[in-house]
Amino acid sequence: RLQRCESEFRGVTLLRTGSYYERVKISSPNEFDVMFKLEVPRIQLEEYCNSGAHYFVKFKRNPKGNPLSEFLEEEILSASKMLSKFRKIIKEEIKHIEDTDVIVERKRRGSPAVTLLIRKPKEIAVDIILALESKSSWPASTKEGLPIDNWLGVKVKNTLRRQPFYLVPKHAKEGNGFQEETWRLSFSHIEKDILKNHGQSKTCCEINGVKCCRKDCLKLMKYLLEQLKKKFRNRKELDKFCSYHVKTAFLHVCTRDPDDSQWRCEDLELCFGSCVAYFLHCLETERLEHYFIPGVNLFSPHQIEKPSKEFLSKQIEYERSNGFPVFGEF
Repeated sequence: RLQRCESEFRGVTLLRTGSYYERVKISSPNEFDVMFKLEVPRIQLEEYCNSGAHYFVKFKRNPKGNPLSEFLEEEILSASKMLSKFRKIIKEEIKHIEDTDVIVERKRRGSPAVTLLIRKPKEIAVDIILALESKSSWPASTKEGLPIDNWLGVKVKNTLRRQPFYLVPKHAKEGNGFQEETWRLSFSHIEKDILKNHGQSKTCCEINGVKCCRKDCLKLMKYLLEQLKKKFRNRKELDKFCSYHVKTAFLHVCTRDPDDSQWRCEDLELCFGSCVAYFLHCLETERLEHYFIPGVNLFSPHQIEKPSKEFLSKQIEYERSNGFPVFGEF
């Protein structure tokens, strides 16, 4: 429908990223992320408040005119205008879907996703995210990021950095509200590549290759957080924690322990323990560097309050000391 009718979104194509495509989905798959990418040539980015991650998007002069001009707020491409049109089209379109009970969930403030709730035959949530694709070189804030030199090698790093980068309409926080015209960098496609080709040896986890436990550790870490969020769903402390925090910490452990021999399948318990210890260290020091934008601290006090980090830390410590009872609770 997007490709067919609405000229502004005519160029969208599917970008398959997220835990389902990374093969690190845990539990039964009932939540999916689907990214719709739209290539935007000739853009220039203006960093928002030295954030490193959030940008205003402007266009360089285009003699053919600008197909997205209706979303411009003065010279800036408005993330909120574009998202609301995107949402409107999807809302209209699902009215024509027969044989399935599907609704669009209410808009969540600051969320870049349009969430579809499919209620029959079983409940599934699908987050549809619009992503702008830029084929220019990655922004300066990413220069020191992607620290995979000793793990996957400089050659792989250079190849990955030649891939496009994406911008999603996730607004920057501004006081108690949001700066609604900003876009946030997204590297989920690179994360997917790394998780797919995660070993120092090229054949790691392939059919004839030696298996490692990296992905199992990530699954267990995600499961731990998911189960704790479920257990304490009536409290506010864990609201701001998400699987991305766990994935980021896990990638840093892979950087620290680059050798395949450090991730042998028979050492799963040990490796998982090491990932848990690193995550606890991040909570205690209130520091978790974004893997691609090292200037961004995902655990800074203005992102997540100290009492929340202390609460999660205490719960994980309890789980660790008691053999992770939460794994068997639900």
